[in-house]
Amino acid sequence: MTAEARVPPAHWTFDGVVRLTRIGTTFVIFTVVIGFAALNTGNNALYIALTFLLGTLLLSGIASKGGLKHLTVELTNVDQPWAGRPSGASLRLTNRSRIWNVRDVVIVSDDLERSAVIDVIPRRSVARADASFLFRRRGVVELKRVDLYTRYPFGFFLKKRRVPIHGQVVVFPRLFTDERGSERFRTVSGEQTSVSRLGSGTEVHSFRDYVRGDSLRQVYWKKSASIGRWIIKQTEAEAARAVHVVVDPYKPRWASDDDFELMVSETATFIFYALQRGLDVVLTLPRGTIRAADADHGSAMFRALALLEPVYEPVHHTLDRNSILFSVRRSDVTAA
Repeated sequence: MTAEARVPPAHWTFDGVVRLTRIGTTFVIFTVVIGFAALNTGNNALYIALTFLLGTLLLSGIASKGGLKHLTVELTNVDQPWAGRPSGASLRLTNRSRIWNVRDVVIVSDDLERSAVIDVIPRRSVARADASFLFRRRGVVELKRVDLYTRYPFGFFLKKRRVPIHGQVVVFPRLFTDERGSERFRTVSGEQTSVSRLGSGTEVHSFRDYVRGDSLRQVYWKKSASIGRWIIKQTEAEAARAVHVVVDPYKPRWASDDDFELMVSETATFIFYALQRGLDVVLTLPRGTIRAADADHGSAMFRALALLEPVYEPVHHTLDRNSILFSVRRSDVTAA
């Protein structure tokens, strides 16, 4: 999954915040002392030293301001983001300044698990850094800004610039830990059901409507032509390793937002472990049905769950004996 974020061109005015470091405080105090000494004694050497010190402070301010002002940020190659789990990403910083190299740039954001550091960004060049994002809730997350800090060039001042960025990331629901997931969903097993079924495994077990992800080789063309929609034939072996998950987004009045989020997380965890075990999962939501045969193709399911919103009127569901229903009730998972 990828997301891009760009800052506006460099004509933006500098909005930096300045704070003295310990070295900078010592340097300023020393400069003030030399200034008083020069005024009281009239010594030319002290005046020369004072001029040098003030010039160094001025150069430090101009260099740090000029470096941060011309930096632009891009966020690329975000890994599959799960709520509550670190997600790797790549940050791309471009230094458009023709004069200043920028060193020791620290990148901070509310969505970053920890700050990212770039040692040096030469003028008119690009630098990259690895970052780790930590999103707290599922859904669409707006990437609004990052803060850039630097002590360049002499370490006297810590300067900050808040850079506006524009981008969106769809964060998948929170997954439970391996221990809780394995314990909570240990009954999901294709091997157990396949042993108890009769037949060679190639005989037709049932028919169902086509869902996204089905192979056209499984289409029962004769029956599809007679009723006007695609019908899939399911063999006994396939039925033994299939699980049908139905999500009821109805949120009762007594339920809290955390109750609804818990139900969504349990659904995502159930599907995650089912796909890890090689089961064929069909997910039914009010607006459609999604099918996945392995973990690599489950992104569409998790994306749909990430964008799932509660409804406040009961929803009718069509269930069969092998369906697993997730809803906001005392028992969040019931088998129909």
